[in-house]
Amino acid sequence: MALLVVVGTAVWVAGRWHVWFGNVPEEAVNPSSAPAHVLLTFGDQDEMSRNVSWQCDTTLHPSWLELVCDGDTTVIEAQGEVFESRNGKAAYYVARLRQLKPDSRYRYRAVVGSSLGVAETSSPWYDFQTHAPGHDRFSFLFVGDVQDTIGGIANQLLLDAWSHHPEVEFLVCGGDLIERPANQYWAETFRTIDSIGQSIPILNVTGNHDYLKGIIQRLERRFPLVFSYFLDSKVGDNMVYTLNYGDAQLFVLDSNREFFYLWTQRQWLKEQLEQSKAKWKILVLHHPLYSIKGKNNIVQRWMFDDLVREYGVNLVLQGHEHAYARMTSHYKNGAPGAPVYTVSHCSPKNYRIHFDEHFDKFGISSRHYQTVSIHGDTLEMAAYDANTQALYDSLMIIINPAKEYGWRPVIDLGKDIPENLEFTPDPANKKDRKFAERIKEYINCKR
Repeated sequence: MALLVVVGTAVWVAGRWHVWFGNVPEEAVNPSSAPAHVLLTFGDQDEMSRNVSWQCDTTLHPSWLELVCDGDTTVIEAQGEVFESRNGKAAYYVARLRQLKPDSRYRYRAVVGSSLGVAETSSPWYDFQTHAPGHDRFSFLFVGDVQDTIGGIANQLLLDAWSHHPEVEFLVCGGDLIERPANQYWAETFRTIDSIGQSIPILNVTGNHDYLKGIIQRLERRFPLVFSYFLDSKVGDNMVYTLNYGDAQLFVLDSNREFFYLWTQRQWLKEQLEQSKAKWKILVLHHPLYSIKGKNNIVQRWMFDDLVREYGVNLVLQGHEHAYARMTSHYKNGAPGAPVYTVSHCSPKNYRIHFDEHFDKFGISSRHYQTVSIHGDTLEMAAYDANTQALYDSLMIIINPAKEYGWRPVIDLGKDIPENLEFTPDPANKKDRKFAERIKEYINCKR
């Protein structure tokens, strides 16, 4: 009997070994001789700061950003670093923009030369807009996991989302923007965000697919070289970041880490929340604090959820579990209120989920994105089907100083929008059949 257990365990481990520890082969790195993979992100915690990063060649050269506003050109020297991955190397650069004017249109391009000011090659010109001073109205896009296949349709979906919501001022990604940390998938990611990532800032968090697998997972240096705000904001080896923007403050965590690192992040988050004077507090992390796949992510919930509730976080944006879900908290009198937790994704892969009764709404077999709009004492979150652009879910959180019916009541505007629960099981797949049964049970309970 003991031998059977040992053999069975060995067979099971062998079958799961690649899932746990195997990394996809990386195609050869072949960087462009001109600045490429140009990306606009935020910089430090100041809402008016920006970073621009790019990649060029395999060795470092003098490189800079030319920034034009109202006919005046400013030259900003870039800092460079050569990164060697598993199959080649490339030079990465970042220029930090720290004295931008509000309500202004900027044009810029990345330049590489033989010496500072002597250009040899450059990127195309791009442009971006800074917001007006004293604004209390703004909105941004959020997408969960993208991790598109090579040649996938994510770029068109994101461009469609942007065209339907041209008022958004930045894009937030909930991790797993890339399929795996290999050159071919990084190239696909830059194709995914092409035309968007050069025009509005992107704020991305780490996901498990951003890490190299191993007994101890490892995040490549390439990740913060691309999402360069982490170069200055990380705490130890924790990719954490916070951004003050208008009346809001966003807090970014790396939920992929081991216990010790999560504890360090907890201390960082607690300090940031204690110091925050923002009206709207929004937490962004990859692993849902309340899983829709069963008893997952318990450590992350234990580490962070009490801080979310104690310090008045209004909205928690999450990915990882490849479905749509929304959970609203409730006051003692039963009235719905903040914090609101959402899970979302924009990936071609859909996962089987559980239908926990604590959640208000689910969506499967589709891709979604969200808009978050803030205006004074109101935050509105709306979810859309990325394939059809149809509204899928919507709610409002209201700051209520009088604390009638709760301090931050939630108005559910999406309860009458039908849930997408269409699923065609493979009759030969036992897990598919069980999932189809769970869907039926959930629908019957809702009736």
